Amino acid sequence: MSPTETNSSSKREIEVEVPADAVTRETDALIQKYQKLARLPGFRRGHVPASVIRQRFAEDIKSEVVDSLVPRYFRQETEKQGLIPVSQPRVTDLHIHDGEPLKFKASFEVMPAIKVDGYKELRAEKPEITVADQEVEDALNHLREQHATYNSIEGRVLADGDYAQVALHGEPKDGEGKPVHMDDILVEIAGNNTMPEFTENLRGASAGDERTFEVTYPQDTSDQRLAGKAFTYTVKVLGLKQKALPELNDQFAKELGEEFTSLDVVRQRIREGMEQERKHSAEHTAKDKLVDELIKRNDFDVPEALVDRQIDVRLERGLRALVAQGMRQEDLKKMDLNRLRAGQRDQAVQEVKASLLLEKVAEEEHIEVSDAEVDREIEALAMQSKQTPEAIRARLTRDGALDRIRHRIRSEKTLDFLYHQSA
Repeated sequence: MSPTETNSSSKREIEVEVPADAVTRETDALIQKYQKLARLPGFRRGHVPASVIRQRFAEDIKSEVVDSLVPRYFRQETEKQGLIPVSQPRVTDLHIHDGEPLKFKASFEVMPAIKVDGYKELRAEKPEITVADQEVEDALNHLREQHATYNSIEGRVLADGDYAQVALHGEPKDGEGKPVHMDDILVEIAGNNTMPEFTENLRGASAGDERTFEVTYPQDTSDQRLAGKAFTYTVKVLGLKQKALPELNDQFAKELGEEFTSLDVVRQRIREGMEQERKHSAEHTAKDKLVDELIKRNDFDVPEALVDRQIDVRLERGLRALVAQGMRQEDLKKMDLNRLRAGQRDQAVQEVKASLLLEKVAEEEHIEVSDAEVDREIEALAMQSKQTPEAIRARLTRDGALDRIRHRIRSEKTLDFLYHQSA
């Protein structure tokens, strides 16, 4: 039996016929099972006649025959035709009658035949990486700010340039959202403060003062939990502080760590770190462009089943991030998942195409992943989670994730190959 051709190279439909004797054997085996288990009035358990079982449980037996034989013979037929399904089959035109072959049609998706071309001609952008002296000094001053100390002020009120040590409690005016409560934070009193409402209401205060005022946050505030909301704050001034910055000298450098013997060494490390970060960012951007170009040169139909799985992955990742940012479960339940899925589709298609093409390049170039490389990945995960490598491996094996890790490493190695081949 040959597959029925469709408009997509990844879609197939096959007709399957299960021999009548196989259907009879399966039916008889099920009748015997029902005879052992059935409890019917007028019959002892295990002594119900087969004719009664066949009549009393006809539909149940027929359903179990289908559940048992359809997957088995579907698998046999796809293997015989050399097809590798990537989706569950949709079974139609099911025909099952006593003494006759069981017939059905199955529609499903297969992995498309992919021929990757033009990857050897891909060229990556490799811009020259530079770091200006002023950028190093700005980073050094930021480091200096991080090591500032705050000294108490006595005998006067808060003025610009000071810091108020406060305890605060904020209640949302509309009653929606969580209250804001902090027992001890520093608030800068300055004209360019990102919270001018706090500055205006605390300037001139003394230690021990308590003030109540309203703050309305703009929509573009960095904390989305506060964006566009109004809060009524009660703020108690615990103390007045003045910031003191350390001197930029070799002594400051040594306080940063034993490896820093002078301020020039700190500057050099800052420069090297910035250069490495920019190199990594430029390489990441260049690799994204390589993948985009690879996809443009090799168009093919993507199985919807693979796209749906990738959408699931993207949605799960996004929803986990929202929960980590503080989104409540009741708000998650209000989200339109169909709209979210539709919004993820285009990117999911690109990601599936990229994965399949990189896999094909890996095959062409004989790029493999060794057990040692997988072991290093497991050890890194163990260090991050503070677990033993054995525990991580057991969990990954149980979840079926080891193959995904091996696939990801292979894709990364293939992308490295494409990037470095254009050197």
